[in-house]
Amino acid sequence: MDYADTLPKQRPFGATTRPDAWWLQPLVVFLGFSAFIIYSTWAAFQGVSDMKTGIPSYWYGGNGANYLSPFYSPEFWGISPHAIGKLPSWWPSWAPFSPAFLILWAPAGFRFTCYYYRGAYYKSFWADPINCAVGEPRKSYLGEKYFPLIIQNVHRYMFYVAAVFIVILAYDAWLGMWFKDAVTGKEHFGIGVGTIIMTLNAVFLGLYTFGCHSLRHLIGGFLDSKSKAPTCGKAYNCVSCLNRKHMMWAWISLFWVGFTDVYIRLCATGHINDFVFFKL
Repeated sequence: MDYADTLPKQRPFGATTRPDAWWLQPLVVFLGFSAFIIYSTWAAFQGVSDMKTGIPSYWYGGNGANYLSPFYSPEFWGISPHAIGKLPSWWPSWAPFSPAFLILWAPAGFRFTCYYYRGAYYKSFWADPINCAVGEPRKSYLGEKYFPLIIQNVHRYMFYVAAVFIVILAYDAWLGMWFKDAVTGKEHFGIGVGTIIMTLNAVFLGLYTFGCHSLRHLIGGFLDSKSKAPTCGKAYNCVSCLNRKHMMWAWISLFWVGFTDVYIRLCATGHINDFVFFKL
């Protein structure tokens, strides 16, 4: 007897007996991801024009502020006061350059290999499967042993890179709390709308990053019995608390990092003015 004959036939793509709007979640995820990818790509390429004009649209210094877009931090080569250096002479004149090109691969790599995001965009972009108990467009599943899905295995290493970026963005938020006096040149501690936005950006990204499955395994998940290592056990439980809301922090941080760039860009281009609550 061929047991394959007793198995139910695979549903055609999109076929299901589910009575709910199963397509709504993958559609929202698809639109959300697509919007962010399109905007972040556009924002990164704005640096190409900025390098030609010498006027950064990713940094705002009005009223003595010091706001740098997270899409451009750290700024290795650029034209803002945050830049570590200028574009080297050996860079080909025919090749477009934006400071964002050098660093966006890191946060993007961490997100696209994230365990939560895998499940989200597998459904929304690859329909693999498009949702539970819904027919998918392919008859076989190769798993993550083959290209391109094997790339997902670098997530544990991308965590270390992402953690460094949290420190850098927190430092940027700290710099955003100091306003330079146009006359004396002295810096004064203060809080502006941009300061709050940048600080929340570092907080939200931190909550997402430090709730990562890789960190949870690193600090305690590898143990057979956490009770034998109380410190690791407590750290594991702390990360698990964040991990339970990993999806929520993933989306909040994704939206907020884009919003932070939008706010600083609008201030830098003169479309809005940053409001400063106080300066000491």
